[in-house]
Amino acid sequence: MKIFCSRANPTTGSVEWLEEDEHYDYHQEIARSSYADMLHDKDRENCEAVPHRATVYAQLVESRRMWSWNKLFPIRVQTSLGEQVIVPPVDLENCPGAPSVCDIQLNQVSPADFTVLSDVLPMFSIDFSKQVSSSAACHSRQFEPLTSGRAQVVLSWWDIEMDPEGKIRCTTAPFWAHSDPEEMQWRDHWMQCVYFLPQEEPVVQGSALCLVAHHDDYCVWYSLQRTSPEKNERVHQMRPVCDCQAHLLWNRPRFGEINDQDRTDRYIQALSTVLKPDSVCLCVSDGSLLSVLAHHLGVEQVFTVESSAASHKLLRKIFKANHLEDKINLIEKRPELLTSEDLKDRKVSLLLGEPFFTTSLLPWHNLYFWYVRTAVDRHLGPGAVVMPQAASLHAVVVEFRDLWRIRSPCGDCEGFDVHVMDDMIKRALDFRESKEAEPHPLWEYPCRSLSEPRQILAFDFRQLVPPRLLCAEGTMELRRPGRSHAAVLWMEYHLTPECTLSTGLLEPADPEGGCCWNPHCKQAVYFFSPVPDPRAPLGGPQTVSYAVEFHPDTGDITMEFRLADTPDSPLLSNKVA
Repeated sequence: MKIFCSRANPTTGSVEWLEEDEHYDYHQEIARSSYADMLHDKDRENCEAVPHRATVYAQLVESRRMWSWNKLFPIRVQTSLGEQVIVPPVDLENCPGAPSVCDIQLNQVSPADFTVLSDVLPMFSIDFSKQVSSSAACHSRQFEPLTSGRAQVVLSWWDIEMDPEGKIRCTTAPFWAHSDPEEMQWRDHWMQCVYFLPQEEPVVQGSALCLVAHHDDYCVWYSLQRTSPEKNERVHQMRPVCDCQAHLLWNRPRFGEINDQDRTDRYIQALSTVLKPDSVCLCVSDGSLLSVLAHHLGVEQVFTVESSAASHKLLRKIFKANHLEDKINLIEKRPELLTSEDLKDRKVSLLLGEPFFTTSLLPWHNLYFWYVRTAVDRHLGPGAVVMPQAASLHAVVVEFRDLWRIRSPCGDCEGFDVHVMDDMIKRALDFRESKEAEPHPLWEYPCRSLSEPRQILAFDFRQLVPPRLLCAEGTMELRRPGRSHAAVLWMEYHLTPECTLSTGLLEPADPEGGCCWNPHCKQAVYFFSPVPDPRAPLGGPQTVSYAVEFHPDTGDITMEFRLADTPDSPLLSNKVA
C-alpha cells in the first residue's frame, strides 16, 4: 500500500502530494517547509501556524554495526595456506556515501550496538509562523565528547510544538532521549534517522568539536569540524555524492550482509566441502564476492557474471584492489546469454550463488537463481555441483507488538469520526492488497510466534525448473495464546546438506515466543483480515489453514492464509508477485 503525505510548495504555494519511501527525509521537510509560504505576503507577519515550531536533534555515536551499513570492511578468508583478506578499493573507502536518509526504528537498535560520544544536541529550530528561506544552510553546535572514540554516525530525530506555549508536543525521540519513556507512542510514518559522516574521525574526550547539520533543497547531511563553519564556510558545504558506485548498487542492508563475517564463514565452510583445485566455478549473483572466496580457497578457474554495467565496474575495482583482475574472469552479460566462448570452452563443475539479486523485493524473488541455473544447464559438466543445492519456503504465525497498527482501522480519533477513511482503505485492501504479502524488516518490529515454523514448499536447484505447479496445503496449529495478526514467510537456502542459511528466523523462538530475525533481509508479512480487536479477550482460532502455489511460468507465488474461524472462501484467489 502506498503512503502519501502533503507539503506546501514554497514557490507556488500549492499543496503537493509526495509518496513516502525509504529515501524520504522528514528532517529535510522540517528544514525547508513553512506553512506561512501558503499565505499571501501581507498575511505572513500576523499568521499563526499549527504546528507552531519544530526542533531537530542529533547525537554523535560510534557504532560498528551501523557503520557496516555504509562502508565495506576488510573480509577475512581462512584457507589451508593461511588467512587472506579481501580489502575495499581506496575510492570506496574515501567515498562519502549516498545522501539519502537511513530511517529506522531506532528503539530496536540495542544500546550495546553503539557508544554515545555526545549529549543530545538541539541542532536547529523552525518557527512555522515565520517565513522560512529555502536556501541551503548549515547549523553548528559546539560540544565536548563524552568519551574518546571514533565518530561515525549521527542519530537524529525531531519534536514539534503544536502551540506557541509548547504545551502540546509531539516527539520522535528514541527511548533513551524521551522525557517520559512510559508514554512513548509507536509510529511507523515518522521514524528516527541515521546519518553517516563522510569519514570516521577520532575524537578525544573533553576536546571541543563542532557538529554541523547541512541542508539544501533535497537533503540533510552532517559533518564534524574542528572549527566553526562561520570561520571556514567552505568546509563540507557540498552535499555528499557517491562516486564509488557501491552506495548506488548496494543498499544499507546489503552492505551489512556483505560485512557479516559469520555469514561469510558459513559460505567458506560450505565451499570448502565442494571445491577442488581443478574446479571450474561460475558465480551468478548481483555484486557478490563469492568468486573471490572461491579463488582464495584454491580454485584457479573462476568466472563471475554481472549483467549490470555499474556492478561490473564496481567488481572490477574490487578485483584490482586485491590483485585479482587477471585471476577471476568477469563477464558483463545476462546469464542466459552466456556462450561457450565466454567460458573459454570449459564446462562448469560448480555453479555458485548466494543467491542475491538487486531486483528482489520479496524473499522468494531470489528464486531467479533457479531460472539462471536452468538457462546455463548446457554449460554444466557431468556431475556438476550447484550451490545452494536447494531452498525452502517457511512460515510462522505471529502476534506483532505494534506493526498490526498499520492495518488497523482508526474509528473515532480525538473526537473525530474517521470511519469514512477506514471504509475507503478497507475497500482498497479488499480489492487486492489484503491477500498479498508485503516486505518488512522484522528486526525492527518485535513479534511473538504463536505457531511452530512450518516448511511450506521445497525447491531443488539440482534439477531444472519444473513445468508444473508446486502446491502445498495444510494447517498450522497455534501453540501459544495471542492475537493472530499475520503469517510471516521467508526463504532458507541449503548450501550443502550440513549448511543452511536463513533469511528469516535465525534461531528457535524463546519460551514466550520471541523471534530473532535476520537483520539483513526483509521478510514477507501476510496480514490476516480483519485485524484482531486489541480489546477483545485472548482466545479464538486454534489453527491457520494455508494454500500456496509456485507458478514456474512466471516465478510468482500465490497464497492464502485463513484463520480457522473465518467464513469459507476460495483459496488461492489472489496473486503475490
